[in-house]
Amino acid sequence: MATLAHEIPGTPIAERSRPLAWLWAFLKHELAPYPGRAATVARMVLAATLVMIICNTFRIPYAFVGAINALLISRESPRATLSSAGSVLLPVAAGVAYILISVQSVISVPLLHFLWNIGSLFLAFYAVTVMINYGAALAFALMISVGVTIWDRQSPGENGVEDTLYLLLVALIAVLVTSTVELAFNRTRAGDDIVLPVAERLAAIHSVLISYSERRPLDQATEEKITRLGMLGTSRLRRALLRSDYSPRYRTQMSGVVELVGRLVDIATALTQLSFEPSTTDQEHLKNLAAAVASIRGDLTYRRIPGPIPLNSEDEPHRVPLLREMENTIALIPHAFAGSRSIAEYQGDEHQAPSEEKPKSGPIAADAFANPEHLRFALKGCLAVSACYVIYNAIDWRGMAVTVMLTCFSTALSTIGVSRQRQVLRFAGFVVGGLVIGMGSQVFLLPHLDSITAFTVFFVLVTTLAAWFLTSSPRLSFFGLQMAVVFFVINMQTFARETSLSVARDRVAAVCLGLMMMWLIFDQLWRAPAGVEMRRAFVSGLRLLAQFTREPVAGDTRSAIQRASALHDTINAKFDAVRSLADGVLLEFGPSRHQDLALRDRIRRWQPELRALFIMRSAFLKYRLQLPGFELPEAVIASLQAYDECSAQLLENIADRIEGEKPQQRPADSFALLEQIQESCRADRSRLLLAERGGAFVPLLRQIDRLTSRLADQVSLL
Repeated sequence: MATLAHEIPGTPIAERSRPLAWLWAFLKHELAPYPGRAATVARMVLAATLVMIICNTFRIPYAFVGAINALLISRESPRATLSSAGSVLLPVAAGVAYILISVQSVISVPLLHFLWNIGSLFLAFYAVTVMINYGAALAFALMISVGVTIWDRQSPGENGVEDTLYLLLVALIAVLVTSTVELAFNRTRAGDDIVLPVAERLAAIHSVLISYSERRPLDQATEEKITRLGMLGTSRLRRALLRSDYSPRYRTQMSGVVELVGRLVDIATALTQLSFEPSTTDQEHLKNLAAAVASIRGDLTYRRIPGPIPLNSEDEPHRVPLLREMENTIALIPHAFAGSRSIAEYQGDEHQAPSEEKPKSGPIAADAFANPEHLRFALKGCLAVSACYVIYNAIDWRGMAVTVMLTCFSTALSTIGVSRQRQVLRFAGFVVGGLVIGMGSQVFLLPHLDSITAFTVFFVLVTTLAAWFLTSSPRLSFFGLQMAVVFFVINMQTFARETSLSVARDRVAAVCLGLMMMWLIFDQLWRAPAGVEMRRAFVSGLRLLAQFTREPVAGDTRSAIQRASALHDTINAKFDAVRSLADGVLLEFGPSRHQDLALRDRIRRWQPELRALFIMRSAFLKYRLQLPGFELPEAVIASLQAYDECSAQLLENIADRIEGEKPQQRPADSFALLEQIQESCRADRSRLLLAERGGAFVPLLRQIDRLTSRLADQVSLL
């Protein structure tokens, strides 16, 4: 394990010895063009610019809200934006309806009005964390936050109603303009925004394997491509899946594929940094792996479920480093589709049997009321924005209100998850977007722009810069978001070009206040080192998976499915949090950096296997629930419960070892229990076990046992 950090591409030597050189390489790779990036930026800029022009032409207030909405909604793929446009309209209308209906009963009582403001802000932050559709959550939060500032002013009620309806109008304009732009650019099939990037990575891996199998050096183009993909990581794909409207099964299974393919890219990148001479046997293995990768790539591209990949059973050592791990990882990819028989099934097609799928997801996550992380996030966000609200009212500086609200909510929309990284990106975006571009343009540029055409050119240039950063991975994209938000709120709150530095001062001060409070609440009062948070999230995911393995523990089938569904979503969220925290560890420095990087390497190696195990367990749950077509004989059920308890205890012991604790209980012999289940199946000769669905029971259980045991063996080496 001591040399693992040198073998895995997540921690290059330059990263430890020359942080500035690593940072330059990081920025170079993050900002480099990739297929589709220019088109994505063009869609984002065109949508935001059209919203700005429409609002300025017809003098519609709150244009900055529309530009922010257009920019962020356009961040999704064309298909995702088009399919979610309709779902965004309902939360927008719901937010406006909530404001107009609820405010009437509190507007005349100052104390009730204050409590209503705090409660509304809490509701907005809670929506951000529990709503599945990202665009809908954003739209609802913006409606609430800006609506609160409208009704907090000393103005007649009819002005508040008018301004609130204007807020609804500008949001609708943003949705309609963005949908139109996306429709004009839409040229992809369902799933292309996920499948094509995965296929690109598999093609690069295939090229590397073919080169080594033929004992020839990598060509420069292949080496640069695999290095770029390794640096880029899979965070963009994971975020696209998280915000997409695909079925829960498709998101879970493709998340596993993305994780495994990302691991393969890491290994292939590591191979390019090492020197070795493949043996004749290694060459044959590399050719077989290249053929397997090509087969998987073709199956995914043509919407077929990949077939099983046979593992090499030879125990002889390889001259090619990490070859065995690459073989194991490739063999796991088909298991990501465990329990699926057709592409229509795993994509959530209408032909799928409803009894086989978890309950259809609504507008909010299944664990919205079960996962305490949602409540914790909403409380922290509400505390930060409420503190800002009290401060600017106490000093009677109400010109800060709207900008403070937008700053807090745009900051909360970050999915990066690590304190120092968030802090750097927040203030860097504030300095560039607010001080350099915002105030600098008001001093040197805006006084000379006397037409909307000239301002549009300036607007396009700044938005293009922000959008280019936004299309980076989540490790850097928040810088672009922060820069865009600060620029929009400074320059789009009035219809004339604002050249007064007092107005710019108020808005920049509001941004600074919002950033300071978000930094204080999120990064200081509840701060933990990134490595500690990553370990905690990984261990929590292990223990939740152990709990998921024991499901259903009691109750009727319907309640058991609902409980398992909530647990399923919570585990997925933990996995995503681990990857997000692992990305952020690279930007945190301190005395524990070396240990954090070593821990990151181990977790990045275990995470794909753990996610594959989770997918297999999700498919196996149908047998545990005894759904129609998956019934088991009583003797098999009794043996299966004993085995699942043993498997769950093994996962608990893995979590204990990672935490540095001695396992409290020794699990039973899983191999003996598995043999007992197989004997029960042979003895019963049930027709259900011989059916198409029942026939997959024993093979799936064997794969689960093999993967669980391998994880336990790897962790036991610590």
